[in-house]
Amino acid sequence: MDAYNIVAENPLLGILRNIPTEQVIPYTEAARRGGVSFFEVALNSKDALRQISLLREHYGDSCLIGGGTAITASLCENAIAAGSQFLLTPGTPPDVFRYCAEHDVTLIPGVLSPTDVAVSLEYGYRTMKLFPAGSMPRRYIKDLKGPFDGAEFMAIGGVSSDNIADFFHVGYLGAGLGSGLMPKEAVARGDWDTCTEYVRNLVSLIPEERRQFAERMRASR
Repeated sequence: MDAYNIVAENPLLGILRNIPTEQVIPYTEAARRGGVSFFEVALNSKDALRQISLLREHYGDSCLIGGGTAITASLCENAIAAGSQFLLTPGTPPDVFRYCAEHDVTLIPGVLSPTDVAVSLEYGYRTMKLFPAGSMPRRYIKDLKGPFDGAEFMAIGGVSSDNIADFFHVGYLGAGLGSGLMPKEAVARGDWDTCTEYVRNLVSLIPEERRQFAERMRASR
């Protein structure tokens, strides 16, 4: 159920929120060509379930496609039925935790406080997303890892090309970007080559040591 191996092998998560359905394949493909194979479709986006199904049909198991903003058990159930391989929440809703635990669903819960971390660990989820990471001091993750030394964190919210390396340097296992994944102007005009190059540059900003660790994890499967 825990997502450690997924995040360890895929340090960058592409978040698809409010992407028009006619663009979802070329948008995702541009990111994939740039070096990302780990995607979240926000479930509060229009046509989110259809987009998850389209992406799963198009990519099969060559990309990981999950449902984000899974804030109720019914949303979880619908996302899994659509083909989601994992789920993410922005918080720690008990009904979502129970559903995922009962159905052996891989979940990345959203946390901010020590209480959130403790609840996630109680349910067996040690890999979490710290949200909104950009609003917290960089040292905050070290403060959390002090009492919760078995916990791992993804940085989501406020991550950009200007600061992505900082999050890895202070100990985050992964990072996720939504609107900052690609230049909006290039997306609007369908300039997917420019988008691919932008994502490739983002990936290159991840510290070399972290990228090598991801490669070793993938090779050990």
